[in-house]
Amino acid sequence: MTDTQTRNVLGEPLAGCCDAPVTGFYRDGFCRTGQADIGRHVVCAVVTDDFLEFSARRGNDLSTPHPEFEFPGLKAGDRWCLCAARWAEAQEAGVAPRVALTATHEAALEIIDLADLKAHAIDLS
Repeated sequence: MTDTQTRNVLGEPLAGCCDAPVTGFYRDGFCRTGQADIGRHVVCAVVTDDFLEFSARRGNDLSTPHPEFEFPGLKAGDRWCLCAARWAEAQEAGVAPRVALTATHEAALEIIDLADLKAHAIDLS
């Protein structure tokens, strides 16, 4: 699944991040963004226990389900569209999760250097 009108950090059509659980600010499986997305949920990450613990300590518990928001709660290995600023904070703390560059929206480059994303990429050979 790809979005041929939206670009990823490599300048290619944006690939889907995950549909189980369904991620994205718009809950369509893509790390798309728009004016309503103040947090810029544009980094397609494979979350780890270390990252989930870090995020909870920063005030965003991503592990606890919230069915009222259609949020199942995450576990290590799940893919999720993260806020670019939170990913950058996690990188500084040494707990940044791996990322899928093909599914990370080009808007991430406004906050994160491409070299840093590439250093954590799961989809570079």
